[in-house]
Amino acid sequence: MTYLGLDLGTKTLGISKSKGVIATNYKTLRHDNNYDYLIQELKNIINEEKVDKIILGYPKNMNNTLSDMARIVLDFKKKLEDTFQIDVILEDERLTSKISNNVLINGDMSRKKRKNVVDGVASVIILQSYLDRKE
Repeated sequence: MTYLGLDLGTKTLGISKSKGVIATNYKTLRHDNNYDYLIQELKNIINEEKVDKIILGYPKNMNNTLSDMARIVLDFKKKLEDTFQIDVILEDERLTSKISNNVLINGDMSRKKRKNVVDGVASVIILQSYLDRKE
């Protein structure tokens, strides 16, 4: 089974993939709220990688309420399901960006470089969390 992990941000979409054991960074797409562009790009990736399931980061607030971004993610989830007819699983992503930044800081990556890869690393954490829990 092939999984795609997604971390939808306000300007970028971090993408990771896995064959079921280890999640790896795939790429980051810049979208500036053009979700139709993301759907088209994801169509290419899903077909090329033969994706069976999508794990989508779900940015709830720390008090478990829904943020504005969580509502956008729910709309994006519906668009993914309607377009691709594959399972889209929501995965709690609270603190993944903080964890990603800490990993990159510990790796001595500059702030400028971190900005370009943090969503990709967050998508890896989201997907790996799902994979670890399902075993």
